[in-house]
Amino acid sequence: MHVPDGIVPVSVAAGGFAAAGGVTWLSLRKIERAHTVPRNGVPKASLLTAVFFMASLIHFPVPPTSVHLVLSGLMGVVLGWYAFPAILVGLFLQAVMFQHGGLTTLGVNACIIGIPALLAHRVFTLRTRFGARRRAAGTAALGFVAAFVAVALGAAAASLLIVTTVPAHLDAVVERTAVTALLFAHVPLGVIEGMFTAIVVLFLLRVQPGLLEERF
Repeated sequence: MHVPDGIVPVSVAAGGFAAAGGVTWLSLRKIERAHTVPRNGVPKASLLTAVFFMASLIHFPVPPTSVHLVLSGLMGVVLGWYAFPAILVGLFLQAVMFQHGGLTTLGVNACIIGIPALLAHRVFTLRTRFGARRRAAGTAALGFVAAFVAVALGAAAASLLIVTTVPAHLDAVVERTAVTALLFAHVPLGVIEGMFTAIVVLFLLRVQPGLLEERF
């Protein structure tokens, strides 16, 4: 799902930085307005940033390729508006330390993964409308759906971006075939992340339900 350096044109990379900067600014504004002491959420955000940072090292073979954990859904469900800045920091560390993704595409990758994370949280907060806030089955189901949606949207956005901005020196047919394979490979990943997120939210619902309260 990470777009590496050299794949997208400079204009797209610049647009990604502009969009990421705008969403980061909006996230920080929302955090400031929603919390009396915004820094109280920093330890939790830092912990999940570390989990997100390490997630890219866990790969699953999906013939003919492999995929790695993203955890964008889990980040969105638990962190709310903190998710986007946390993902941005995690992506920067991945690019610098593991050369996973890229620095020139940092803004693009942040939008591809971070915006679906925010949408995942919006999906998860539907439990308050359906009266499932304290119900384990409803909470787990929405946790699964939120995580699956985040992975699916991120994979679709990355695929569309690559296909529509394929450099002229690359074989477009081969590139589209590879991107299509990667897109379908993220379907089982979405299921895996959905199940993992459902388990996590069930655990939090039992031991610390306050961590799952609405943050929008």
